[in-house]
Amino acid sequence: MKRCITLSLILLALVGALSLVFSQLSPPVSAQSRATATDVPVIPHEAVPNFFKNPPGIYTGENMGIATNSKGYIYIYHRANETRLFEYSPQGNFTREIGRHNYGFAFAHSVRVDAQDNIWAVDEGTDMLVKFSPEGRVLMTIGRRTDPVASLSNMPGGGGFHGRNEKYRFGRETDVAWDQQGNIFVSDGYSDARVVKFDKNRFIKAAAGTRGNGNLQFNTPHSIATDFQGNVYVGDRGNARVQVLDNDLNWKANYPNVGNPWAVCVSGGPGPKNPGKQFLYVSNSWPDSAPADAAAFTGEVYKMELDGTIIGKFGRAGKAPGEFATIHQMDCRDPNIIYTAEINNWRSQKILLKPQAMKTSAQ
Repeated sequence: MKRCITLSLILLALVGALSLVFSQLSPPVSAQSRATATDVPVIPHEAVPNFFKNPPGIYTGENMGIATNSKGYIYIYHRANETRLFEYSPQGNFTREIGRHNYGFAFAHSVRVDAQDNIWAVDEGTDMLVKFSPEGRVLMTIGRRTDPVASLSNMPGGGGFHGRNEKYRFGRETDVAWDQQGNIFVSDGYSDARVVKFDKNRFIKAAAGTRGNGNLQFNTPHSIATDFQGNVYVGDRGNARVQVLDNDLNWKANYPNVGNPWAVCVSGGPGPKNPGKQFLYVSNSWPDSAPADAAAFTGEVYKMELDGTIIGKFGRAGKAPGEFATIHQMDCRDPNIIYTAEINNWRSQKILLKPQAMKTSAQ
């Protein structure tokens, strides 16, 4: 028995050492950057007070993901004592919980809703995407949870960079998006450095990206969105830029002037109906470790044309209504109604933009 315990401890130590080696071989995630864009007009905004209403005994922890469906229902994926997925009515009232205790939930990262109103939970702790029907039934999973014995040395969501680029396996993947044909795009992630494209039947079509700071290289691809033309926008958080790829994952452009993009969002919602003019929203979030010095130059959200032209910005770091403490994901189906999921404030907000009242920044 003692020999078995000793051998287990040795194996755990070896796993930990290898994780440390891998993490040292890869570039670290940079500290939060000051956005280099200047003279950006300010978009007036306000938070709807106490919009989300929970019944007694129901709370949200770290709000990691937020998304809406075509009927206005809102989904919040959060980490409390456990990872949980809640649904709210268009009026902000708690309606139900989806998927509690399922095998794909361990460490929430993001949630999205596709064109058919299916709900996709992206869980970095299990390396899995779970697709739920609008009624809350599991329809499909992509990825595979690490064997429990192999994961003993890491908490859910832990582990070093490996860059294995393996089919149907993720490395703490972060987000998901779709094009008009139903193809699936996954940003992957903390332990890998790539974007993966699947067709709607799960068969892999392409993967692009390696660790680094060149074009088509990533340092924590943290968020992903697509536009009606099929272009892909990747929040390359550690490299302080948004990378734009075409539908075949070829590099098109970088938008490097809006700080570290924790969250990216393209307005209009997923197809197939043409949503008209679309906008890109990018959050330069206050880091979730909450260093006080970063609060002075982070927290804002940028509204951009799809070509990278900045239209304006709103918000700042803080805890008051309309301020933001680490926006981890945004929903911008309506370009003038932004829903935020925030880590440090343990909350989500409904934000109303007033672009008609924009004014020049004092920067």
